[in-house]
Amino acid sequence: MSDGYSLRPLGEVMRLDIQRTPMKPATTYRLAGVLNTGQGLVAKGEFDGGDTGYAAMNVLRVDQVVMRKLTAWEGPITVVPAEFDGFVVSNEFPTFTLGPELMPDWMRHVCRSQRLWAEMKNRVSGTVQRRKRLNPEQLLQIQLPIPPREVQGRVVEMLDAVDDQIAALNVEAKAAEMAASAIAESMLADQPAVRVGNHLVRIESGRSPQAVDVPPAEDEEGVLKVSAVVAFQFVAGESKALAPGTEMPKSAEVCAGDVLVTRASGAINRVGAVCRVPSGVRGGLYLSDKTLRMVPANGLDPDFLVVAMALSKVRRQIAMTASGTASMKNLSQSKIAGLEVPMPELAEQRKVASTVLSMRSLAGASRAEADRLSKVRAVLLSGLLDQTIRIDTAELEVA
Repeated sequence: MSDGYSLRPLGEVMRLDIQRTPMKPATTYRLAGVLNTGQGLVAKGEFDGGDTGYAAMNVLRVDQVVMRKLTAWEGPITVVPAEFDGFVVSNEFPTFTLGPELMPDWMRHVCRSQRLWAEMKNRVSGTVQRRKRLNPEQLLQIQLPIPPREVQGRVVEMLDAVDDQIAALNVEAKAAEMAASAIAESMLADQPAVRVGNHLVRIESGRSPQAVDVPPAEDEEGVLKVSAVVAFQFVAGESKALAPGTEMPKSAEVCAGDVLVTRASGAINRVGAVCRVPSGVRGGLYLSDKTLRMVPANGLDPDFLVVAMALSKVRRQIAMTASGTASMKNLSQSKIAGLEVPMPELAEQRKVASTVLSMRSLAGASRAEADRLSKVRAVLLSGLLDQTIRIDTAELEVA
């Protein structure tokens, strides 16, 4: 087993290297942003140099490292890929050129490590959390093990292979979800539409209690966040612990088999999202004032209701009837009840639901495997940087 690689400050293997370009009227520039947790860059559109208040901006060059100083504790750092060469960013985004000891692809993976984000978080300065910054000099002080380039190359091959498998699984999942949607649209295309409220016993709501923005422990009660209800999926972990002494009505407790719908959200695609609570859900989770329970009457299959509420024609109705501002859209109980959905006989409802949900279960299996591999990848990368896992030119070693 090797002795590992000594820690070295990043300032020894890369340097601050900022290229500024003046903003000229009648000249088009392409703007980029840096995603959190090392997830890369995002194109933010084009603009005319005369339409910005910046006198000059930073230019991105391929294989440079770029980070966002503001909220650096969220891990906004990455390596510039070829397709973003020449894009511009504000002076909030310093750039660094790598020395010959570092492979850009190795550094790309390092930028996705919790080890680096933690080091960045430990060095941010400022009094207000959302305004804390990390200066370039502080980034360059971070110490990491720097293996030889040939070892970096082997690590890159290994992690890229895992990433390729994760990407393939996500493509499979997306294809299965699209197929499920197409099947539902096809099977229900000729069915007459009726008000969904005509087939509901009632719609029930919870309330907005005092809560702490952390998930409740197993022995604690919690209230659902809007993000707990996604189309076809209930995410129990998206909940907040109730503040001490806060009580919720028993009628608002979430139970297996419930059909839940979101009433309000800052994103229109989350408004009117419907899921069914699976069996085995833990007790002590409650509806909020933004998550509602739809109680189907006899003759309406609960699983079919979930499928029907996700149809494109229903989603268009939701987009048209939701009220509120651009930052918060609302869908009242009366408007939910007024949505028109196809309503075949009960036997046909069950057939549609079974067919669509079977296809979606395939998508779920692919996404679950992708999530598992993502966790494996994170452990592998962490082990490589902490040197509990070591790679030399001869073999893979686990300490």
